[in-house]
Amino acid sequence: MTRHNLLNVFKKNRIAVVGVFLSSFMMAIAIFAPWISPYDPLVQNVQDYKLVPPQAKFIMGTDGYGRDICSRVIWASRISLTVGVGSVLFALIAGCLLGMIAAYQGGILDHLIMRSVDIMLSFPTLVLGIMISAILGSGIDKLIITIGFVMTPRFARMCYGPILSFKESDCIESARAIGARSVRILRKYIFPNIMGEIIVMATLWTGTAIVMEASLSFLGLGVSPPTPTWGNLCRAGMNHLEDAPWMFFFPGMAILLAVLGFNLIGDGLRDITDPKLYEK
Repeated sequence: MTRHNLLNVFKKNRIAVVGVFLSSFMMAIAIFAPWISPYDPLVQNVQDYKLVPPQAKFIMGTDGYGRDICSRVIWASRISLTVGVGSVLFALIAGCLLGMIAAYQGGILDHLIMRSVDIMLSFPTLVLGIMISAILGSGIDKLIITIGFVMTPRFARMCYGPILSFKESDCIESARAIGARSVRILRKYIFPNIMGEIIVMATLWTGTAIVMEASLSFLGLGVSPPTPTWGNLCRAGMNHLEDAPWMFFFPGMAILLAVLGFNLIGDGLRDITDPKLYEK
């Protein structure tokens, strides 16, 4: 299928277009945060602006320390999206590498890698994230490693099955016959054939990673305050649900829009890569 046909199919999928718009919008907010943020997200003014409801001056209101919620949500997008995308890239590289090695090499290495993957998959995602985060501690880099480590087994399992069946195909046997090395076979013949599925799942799991970052930050295991993330903003808003519901509502909406955008893109890409759509 040509690039032009892919673009046409993507344009016809309105859900995917909405996802691209939402994701691009949230990414743009994160990139241009220093220029579009109306106030400094860390400056406090308890005496004059404590728990001010949404109005013209503060369109999302203020928190218990007099800080502008809009500015904090904007700056929080940088950390939340960085952690979400970074952790998925970490998991994609590590998981695909492990899955390809296990499926292609086989033997003891296969059993060792895949049984370790099965053990990790037996833990609930959030529980495993809490365990690893408690060991590593807080910080953006450690949060990326934590979430990436949790998602690595899913990429490994996803790559393992297709490679296991594809490595016995005629083209792989032909490559071996002409003396192609394993690294070249994996890079040139096997990886491109599973790349489409990897991209689709990476897009879908980016939304999951954003939710997991918010969950860990909500529990106090993510980035420490006063640095804003969507998760710790929601945690702070929980204490003011009755007298200042906007503190929880706006960070929650930011999470919703970001996750929805990536999920809609993933659904669109899955439709594009579905061969049944192109059957005559």
